[in-house]
Amino acid sequence: MAPKEHANWSPYDNNGGTCVAIAGADYCVIAADTRMSTGYSILTRDYSKIIKLADKCVMASSGFQADVNTLQRNLAAKHLVYQHQHNKQMSCPAMAQHLSNTLYYKRFFPYYAFNVLGGLDNDGKGCVFTYDAVGSYERVGYSSQGSGSTLIMPVLDNQLKSPSPLLLPAKDAVTPLSESEAVDLIKDVFASAAERDIYTGDKVEIVVITAAGIKREYKDLRKD
Repeated sequence: MAPKEHANWSPYDNNGGTCVAIAGADYCVIAADTRMSTGYSILTRDYSKIIKLADKCVMASSGFQADVNTLQRNLAAKHLVYQHQHNKQMSCPAMAQHLSNTLYYKRFFPYYAFNVLGGLDNDGKGCVFTYDAVGSYERVGYSSQGSGSTLIMPVLDNQLKSPSPLLLPAKDAVTPLSESEAVDLIKDVFASAAERDIYTGDKVEIVVITAAGIKREYKDLRKD
């Protein structure tokens, strides 16, 4: 009797979705679509992939949403402890380092989550941090993660022409766009990605962080 080959079981699933972040001189814009899928099935069309971690710090995540939810709760709990101990909130760069440490701690059984974190730094400048699954991160002017990132990043590279990080220090990694221009660009790249990526669609949630606070808006995308 010939041996039978059983399908490989995986503890992970990929629920799709796309995240984009753009940093400006005095703002940061983070956006993500609201579709959550598995395979060819849409689980929900109205799922937020963006979480506020502090008053000036927001994270968007794609990948396995069970791991994303666990990661978010872990960060929120650690931030609450930090506030009790220091009587203040973490700055966005401090939260970026904390997220890196949290992901690296789980490197042997990593969170299947691909994150972009953005907000304002201590000087009031926009900042964006992009990550891999095990915590390596970099401060950049813009970034994209998720199923549509291979479609979106070439457009952002073409439009924003980010200088080499070897030429500018990380603290100067901001784009020349105004806030309204950045929001319009994000709407355009998500509309484009939704045409080609079945895991990106329904709506895009756009979060803008400025010194005045955080505001949200939504734009409809393809629903098929």
